[in-house]
Parts: sequence; C-alpha cells; structure tokens
Amino acid sequence: MADDELARAYDTINLYRRGEAATIELNRPASMNAWSDQFSLDLLDAVTSTANDDGIRAVMMTGAGRAFSSGADLKEGLERANTGTFDPYDVLTQRYHPIINGVRRMPKPVIAAVNGAAAGIGLSLALAADLVVAAESAYFTLAFVNIGLVPDGGSSLLVPSRVGFARAAELALLGERLSAAKAKDWGLINDVYPDDEFKVSSNALLDRLATGPTRSYAGTKRQLNRWLYEQMDDQLEFEAGIQREMAASADFAEGLASFTEKRTPRFTGA
Repeated sequence: MADDELARAYDTINLYRRGEAATIELNRPASMNAWSDQFSLDLLDAVTSTANDDGIRAVMMTGAGRAFSSGADLKEGLERANTGTFDPYDVLTQRYHPIINGVRRMPKPVIAAVNGAAAGIGLSLALAADLVVAAESAYFTLAFVNIGLVPDGGSSLLVPSRVGFARAAELALLGERLSAAKAKDWGLINDVYPDDEFKVSSNALLDRLATGPTRSYAGTKRQLNRWLYEQMDDQLEFEAGIQREMAASADFAEGLASFTEKRTPRFTGA
C-alpha cells in the first residue's frame, strides 16, 4: 500500500491522497478536534473539494490525536454567549448543515474511521458517513443533554435510523458513553478493529472502495438517501429551531457554567 501524501494542509484539517483514495483528517488534537468556526470552514472546503474531484473515488474521515471529534468548541460558544452573539441556529444552518449534507450526498463512498471519542456534532459527522468503523477504545455519546441542549447536526434522524427509537432515546436522554463494541452490537456502526490494527484495517477498507464500482456506489447512496434521508433538510431545520430555544434556557447557561467551572451541573428545568 502506497503512503499517503499531504495534498492540502488547512489550519484545522489535513487532506491526504493515496491514489484515488482521500483522507480528511480532523486536526485540532489539543481540543480533541472540537468544532470552531475555522474548523467548520476548513472541513466544508475539504468535503466539497473531495466531492467535486473526479480523481477521488472514496473518502475517509478520521481524527488526529486521541479523538475523532469531541463536538462543538464550548469555549468558543461560551465567549459568544458572554458577548450576546451566540445563536445556535445560525451556527447550525450556516456552518454545520452544509457539511453533514455534503458528506451524505457526496457521489462516492465515505468512511468514518473513529479513532477515539465521537461526541455531539462529532457523532453526527461520523453517522453521516456510509460506513462507520471504530477503534476498540473509541466511544460514542450524544452529550448535548449534559449541557442542557438537544441533539443536532442531523443526529435526531441519523441515530434512530440506525438503532431505533428505544436506543436513540437512551443515548439522547441519558447522555452516556457507548463503547465501540456496544455500538457495533446495537447497529450504530459497522465494525470495530483492535487499536493496533485500526489504521491498517481502515486504510484497507478505503482502498477497497477506491478501486470499486464508483458509479454503483453513488447510485446506492441515492437509493438509501431517498429511503431514509429524504426528510433530512426538514429535520435539520427543525433541530436548529429547537436548539435556538434551548440556548435561551437557564439550564443551558448552567450547563456552560458547570463546564467552565468543571463541576456537576445543577439543572432546574427552566
């Protein structure tokens, strides 16, 4: 297998090429690849450029460091909240949704190779892919409830479409970690690899898809999108509206404060 070559280094994303395969590496390891404004801009450009490049036949997303993505950058969110400029509706519709839709509608297969934590919008990004594989030590969590928010980024559709209502409700309402092994057992993801085999096995899957029938893959994605995700745009809009409501709540303010102060939140339901 040939080595990956760095095709483009963004501020927060690395784009690698290996023949007809591309890897989008989320590259904010110090923050566990949390989504800042710059990260969102870089990731959208990487997703768009790989989608439009006919020389790329399969794409893999993975994370640098010890996480796939820990979700939204709460420090950036707190700064905006303190200045009265935080509106999750705008962040979701202008920054996040084009990325999730770009992955889901890309006319070539996309793998999410989850090397560590996939939380919040990080989980949504992983589940927007066609195939999701994980390292044995990885975990998944819909952590929104822990700061008084609701699932977004399409996760209120992407999660139940994979695991059903009961398990989706458990993930969303309890906000607990789901191990990679249990995620596979539930049907949330496709496969789990031992940590020391994760990179080789993920790359082997990417190479298999990059040398496969690309037009067939694109047609299959169109079929699955029509069956499962025809309501994606409406659901994304609905999520964003509810998230705007939650961001105005006292519980969200408490969730952010407890995050900053590293303590357990004291929610009042207000």
